[in-house]
Amino acid sequence: MPTFSAPDGTELAYRELGSGAPVICLPGGPMMAGEYLGDLGGLDAHRQLVLLDLRGTGDSAEPKDTASYRCDQQVDDVEALREHLGLDQIDLLGHSAGASLAIGYAVRYPARVGKLVLVTPSTRSIGLEVPGEVRREILDLRKDEPWFATASAAYESIAAGTGTGEDWAAVAPMAYGRWDAAAEAHQAAEDGRRNDVGAPIFNSEGAFDPPRVRAALATFTAPVLLTAGEIDWITSPGAAAEFAGLFPNAELFVQVGVSHHPWLDDPANFVAAVAKFLA
Repeated sequence: MPTFSAPDGTELAYRELGSGAPVICLPGGPMMAGEYLGDLGGLDAHRQLVLLDLRGTGDSAEPKDTASYRCDQQVDDVEALREHLGLDQIDLLGHSAGASLAIGYAVRYPARVGKLVLVTPSTRSIGLEVPGEVRREILDLRKDEPWFATASAAYESIAAGTGTGEDWAAVAPMAYGRWDAAAEAHQAAEDGRRNDVGAPIFNSEGAFDPPRVRAALATFTAPVLLTAGEIDWITSPGAAAEFAGLFPNAELFVQVGVSHHPWLDDPANFVAAVAKFLA
């Protein structure tokens, strides 16, 4: 895999899929290696995907200072990748927690962003919380699923702040539109790609300044696409709509029957929408 040096000297890796104008893709998790994004449902047939392994994940080296796992501390890693690729501007895609990093980059380097795609984005950077009752309403849409009773009980433990690793495993099906063999395999692979040291640091105190971010997004004029899933309990369609409303030039695409991984749940419509936006 090709590599480049971050500003602090950490060697970071990325993989390239497809051909054409590059789109830098930032993984979520938080702190997942980029491999779980796959080819984003076939988006690599339209654009070259540059999938970054965040520091300490995948083939990227671990930093000397673990404080650098914090989201805002990784923004300049993205800028170093832009410089390494020799691009004046970048089209940028962030999934889930990776969208927080993409937002951080857009705020710090607005002139360097051509187009911005936020896929089922985390709303932490803008200080927006999805209410518990909204999450329960979305979960209840899946009451006929065989895993519903276990997931529902586990969610209540998580909402109460007493959730265990077993509880988080029990709610995993909620992140997929279909909890089938492919989704189970994808989830198992995700678990193996997360940096468990960096994950809690990524969103830790000081990572975000929501008032400043919201003010900056109000003046961010590059085109923005937000994608949301109708049954995504992590980033509800309502939260995604509120997020989109912070930008002067944003569109929202909500996919029916889709949860937190739209390129897996409904790849054809996901790719069509994103490819059209990036064209």
